Amino acid sequence: MQLEPIHTSLDSTLQKALDHIDTASEEGADIVVFGESWFCGYPAWIDFCDGVAKWDHEPVKAAWANMYQNSLVLGGDALNKLCAIAKEKKIILIAGANEVIKSGKGHSSMYNSIFTINSVGEIANHHRKLMPTFNEKLIHHTGDGAGLNAIETEHGRVGSLICWEHWMPLTRQSMHDEAEDIHFALWPHVIDRHLLASRHYAFEGRCYVIAVGQIMRAKSVPTGLDKPSSFSDDSAMIMKGGSCAIGPDGELLSEQVIGKEEILYVEIPSAKELVKERMNLAVSGHYQRDDVFTFEVNKSRVS
Repeated sequence: MQLEPIHTSLDSTLQKALDHIDTASEEGADIVVFGESWFCGYPAWIDFCDGVAKWDHEPVKAAWANMYQNSLVLGGDALNKLCAIAKEKKIILIAGANEVIKSGKGHSSMYNSIFTINSVGEIANHHRKLMPTFNEKLIHHTGDGAGLNAIETEHGRVGSLICWEHWMPLTRQSMHDEAEDIHFALWPHVIDRHLLASRHYAFEGRCYVIAVGQIMRAKSVPTGLDKPSSFSDDSAMIMKGGSCAIGPDGELLSEQVIGKEEILYVEIPSAKELVKERMNLAVSGHYQRDDVFTFEVNKSRVS
């Protein structure tokens, strides 16, 4: 789903998602995916608005508070509705989200998360981005290794990572060890370096990669933040999508779609194609040297 969320309203964003999930399902989609922090919007403004890093800056605190109030909560109504529609439509749903814990250990922090919901409406995996990227550290808490998993589905083993996790070598290895067939790379938008990382991941992991971007227009920048003159027009695009599909040889299966808000449909070829590509490179198998390297992953949930 290369769409723009409604940054100021979880209810409106959820309804937009439900409507488009219904459409995608009617068109025969088996897996439906939303990009990084899509519920309820990636905070791209942290990289270009003046005063973002200023201590105790009131407009930034207000923007963060709005994000907090419009984030997904484990067990909350919005997430329950996403589980219900996945079950109803018998689809797999992968949702990038801002996530908060409202009480207990970890409360009052925001995570950059992925909820993977299976076709019977269960949360099959819950991943929190390990390391917020640069200015994201003002917004998001660090995650943990509990969600570094691929899930078994009728379409093969499915996994996902968020943004610059694709440049963390050990994170990639932990997911390659999960024997992914299809990997979803969730990005704010798929610019050149993000495409490079996605293609590298596909080639290294010998899996299909769907690079998922989203749309953001200048009108979605929080009120009170100083936008550069290039974004003075509310219709100006800050994030332009760029979603595409990549084969296990690192080559594009579909061209990037840039500057359009739409549902993108991709048909994944047979898993037999993966087997052929794994003959000459298997980074978790015959191209690994367990006698030389020792690798462990702490998959404990922190909070």
